[in-house]
Amino acid sequence: MNIFVVMKRTFDTEEKIVIKDGKVSEDGAEFIINPYDEYAIEEAIKLREEHGGEVTVVTIGEDEAEKQLRTALAMGADKAVLINNEDVVAGDPFTTATILAAFLKEKDPDIVLAGNVTVDGSTGQVGPRLAEELGMDVVTAITKLVVDGENATIERDAEGDLEVIEAKLPLVVTCQQGLNEPRYPSLPGIMKAKKKPLEILELDDLDIDEEEVEAKLKTIDIFLPPVKGAGKILEGDIERQAKELISLLKSEAKVI
Repeated sequence: MNIFVVMKRTFDTEEKIVIKDGKVSEDGAEFIINPYDEYAIEEAIKLREEHGGEVTVVTIGEDEAEKQLRTALAMGADKAVLINNEDVVAGDPFTTATILAAFLKEKDPDIVLAGNVTVDGSTGQVGPRLAEELGMDVVTAITKLVVDGENATIERDAEGDLEVIEAKLPLVVTCQQGLNEPRYPSLPGIMKAKKKPLEILELDDLDIDEEEVEAKLKTIDIFLPPVKGAGKILEGDIERQAKELISLLKSEAKVI
């Protein structure tokens, strides 16, 4: 199987977000593979182990993203590709999907896996947009994937319910928590990753002009949510607490 994984470098989920000059500050921040993309990488490796083939992980970013690509290689991916977006002034899901599609159109993928969302943007748009650009079917938020020849049986999370879908390859899927348990890179895997191919491409290599991938969305403002005030502890018996709660909901919260 010709398997591709779309990956993104994101803030470590333990990082404290700081807004500086209207932007999220990256000063001293730790970065990781987007956690939902880890499910995609793990599932891709499992598919290769079962059906044979090759797993290629691709990301869009700058040189710093090589670290996360090497981690994906250490997990077990065969190849990695970094598409340098240094020339892109501002990007959005349209930008990402268009660049990825330009790369993948000539690769004849059997299946493309991506995270359901990213922990920074959380739009969930890249997978479906990419499928549209490639002319492929897409199934989002998958929690189980079984491939038999050209047929795929998929379970997906549907707002707390479960859907079972049958689809044909080639296919794009986005991966949800519960699909698998991503493996940790082993020491031998880390050593092998240093020798695995990591290709760096420029937009020119894909015959893309910066104007073609100009963002469709414009960020007006970035701000942190207001600090929550201290809570109140109601005392006394249940009847007294209930009366005080109703009073507070009317006078302070103004919800009733």
